[in-house]
Amino acid sequence: MIGYLARRIAQSVLVVFVVSVVVFLMLHRLPGGPRSMLGKTATPAQVAQLTRQLGLNKPLPVQYGKWVSNLLHGDWGFSITHNQSVTSLIGERLPKTLLLTTVSLAIAVLLAIVLGLLQAMRRNRFIDYLMTFISFVFYATPTFFLGLILVLLLAVQVPVFPSSAPQSNSIAGLVAHSNGLVLPITTLVLVSLALFSRYVRSSAIDQLTEDYARTARAKGASEARVLFRHVLRNVLIPVITLLGLSLPWVFSGALVVESVFNYPGMGLLFWQAATAHDYPILLSVTLVVSVATVVGSLLADLAYAVLDPRVRYS
Repeated sequence: MIGYLARRIAQSVLVVFVVSVVVFLMLHRLPGGPRSMLGKTATPAQVAQLTRQLGLNKPLPVQYGKWVSNLLHGDWGFSITHNQSVTSLIGERLPKTLLLTTVSLAIAVLLAIVLGLLQAMRRNRFIDYLMTFISFVFYATPTFFLGLILVLLLAVQVPVFPSSAPQSNSIAGLVAHSNGLVLPITTLVLVSLALFSRYVRSSAIDQLTEDYARTARAKGASEARVLFRHVLRNVLIPVITLLGLSLPWVFSGALVVESVFNYPGMGLLFWQAATAHDYPILLSVTLVVSVATVVGSLLADLAYAVLDPRVRYS
C-alpha cells in the first residue's frame, strides 16, 4: 500500500508539473498581454513599465522558474484588475465556492442514491421511465438556460427567491442570506442529478443479479433488505469514482452558475480574469484545479479498498 501511494504521489507531482508548463505556455501565447490588462488608453510607457514589472520581457523558462519559485514561497502573483494579491483573492473566493459546490454535490448524491435505488427496484416500470425522462430533461438542458428559467419562474413571475446570490464577504453572511443560495444550488443539483442517478441505477441492477443477492433472497431476505444490507455498499463504488472526478469542480466552482447568479466564487473569478487577461489569476486557479484533479483521483482509488475488501493495492 505504501509503495502504491508513493508511486501515485510521484505520478501526481509529474502531472501537475506538466499541466503547469502547458498552461503557462498557452496563456503566454494568448493575444492581449499588458495592454489588455491596462486598457486601450494605456500609453506605451505604461505598457513597458507593466511588462518589466511582471517580468514578461524575460525568456519564458526564466519566467516559469520565477513563477514556480514564488509559488513555493506563497507568492501567487498580484492581480491588477482587482488590485489585490492572488493569494488573498483565492482565500476569499475558495470558501464561498466550497460552500456552494459541496452543498449542491451532497444534495445531488443523496437524491441520486434514493432515486437510483428506487428505479432499480421498479425497473422497466412507469416510475422508472418517468424518473429517467425527467432526469434526462434536466441533464440535457444547458446550465445557463436552466438557471435563467428558475430566475424567471421563482424570482420574477413568483418572487419567492432573489435573482442573484448574496454578495457577503464571509461565509456567515452568505448563510445568513441563504434564500439567495436556493436558486444556484437548485440549478447545480438538477443538472448533476441525472449523472449520479443513472450510475446508481445501473450499478444496482447489476448487483441485484449477482450470486450473493440471489443467495440472500433464497435465505428469505426481503428485497429491501437485500438492497440496503447487501447491495448498497457495492452500488456506491461508481459513485466514489464520480465524486473523485467532481473534486476539481468543487474547488474551481461552477463557472456558468456563478456567472448567471453573480455568485462571488472561484468560477466567477476565473471568468473575470479570462475576460481581463489577468494571467496571475488564470495560472493560479488552473494550478488549484490540476492539484484537485490528481488528489480526487487518488482519493477515489483509495476509497475502493474501503468499500470493496477485494481491492488490494501492492
